[in-house]
Amino acid sequence: MRTVAILPIKSFDQAKQRLRHELAAHDRRALVEAMFADALVALGRVSSLEQIVVVSGDRVAQRIAVGYGAEVVEDDERGHNNAAAAGIATLAKNGVERALLVPGDCPLLSANDLNILLTHPAQERSALIVPDRHGTGTNALLLTPPDVLSPSFGPDSCRRHLADAEAAGVPADVVELDSLALDVDTPDDLDALRRTLAGTHGGAAHTRGMLNQLMRAQAS
Repeated sequence: MRTVAILPIKSFDQAKQRLRHELAAHDRRALVEAMFADALVALGRVSSLEQIVVVSGDRVAQRIAVGYGAEVVEDDERGHNNAAAAGIATLAKNGVERALLVPGDCPLLSANDLNILLTHPAQERSALIVPDRHGTGTNALLLTPPDVLSPSFGPDSCRRHLADAEAAGVPADVVELDSLALDVDTPDDLDALRRTLAGTHGGAAHTRGMLNQLMRAQAS
């Protein structure tokens, strides 16, 4: 089944405003770039993905995406859901059968978990929903076909995606995956990421290195 990953990424300068009391603007930007790179690395290790599509209006993000072999779709910065929809629209023209929507702020993302999701039993018309660690948000969607359900990310989106699928008569399942559970939006998320990285070895190399660098800078 032809499957393409879609990764919307907002302007680095505008990202992670809820961390502004924890990190200076240039440090937030550096962290976002590192997490984005780690997500691209994980996606690039999944052989069953035909292509990675990055939707962004940020020129640096676009250059990073191209460097990792991704296709770039220009974003008009009208929000995550509009960016996701723009990515889906490009697939419809190319006969792609399945879309995997993932965020750029899940640096622990692993190719193994993505393979589990891509091989999860699903019907010809279906939606697989990966929740965040709180069980309320959505950190990934696997849509078959790509336009079977309109993306509706944001607060309480897990419940909303399930309700939208039911209303549209689309079979939907919730699939919990550890490496997709932790997205970084708040200081609490950042603390959770630091604890997780401290207790593990390997993975999230760019983010791990950037956080170590920021820690050294703050200590000096």
